[in-house]
Amino acid sequence: QVQLVESGGGLVQPGGSLRLSCVASGDIMSIKNMAWYRQAPGKQRELVAIIVAGGMTTYADSVKGRFTISREYDKNMVYLQMNSLSPEDTAVYYCNSIVRTVSRGIGNYWGRGTEVTVSS
Repeated sequence: QVQLVESGGGLVQPGGSLRLSCVASGDIMSIKNMAWYRQAPGKQRELVAIIVAGGMTTYADSVKGRFTISREYDKNMVYLQMNSLSPEDTAVYYCNSIVRTVSRGIGNYWGRGTEVTVSS
């Protein structure tokens, strides 16, 4: 079993910054990629950013130039630095990872989410 735990969400004013963190733990042999998704009220969950094992990153057009995804490989952690936040960034942010486990092979895992609210 693999657990993903997010932290760092909260209330921030427009134009502010937040840094989200996610740590993966459990039956991990290797991590193929780590990503951040978000789901705003009444909307579908969408990909925000992804970082693959080799370090290549991809961002949603709506966050390019404002958000940065990074990893600490030895700690199984992924971060999302969010700058110039706007009310449109308000959502629950979920950590996602494709993990090769020792006992069950490759699986797709999700955290429970951390809420980000951008409001004055």
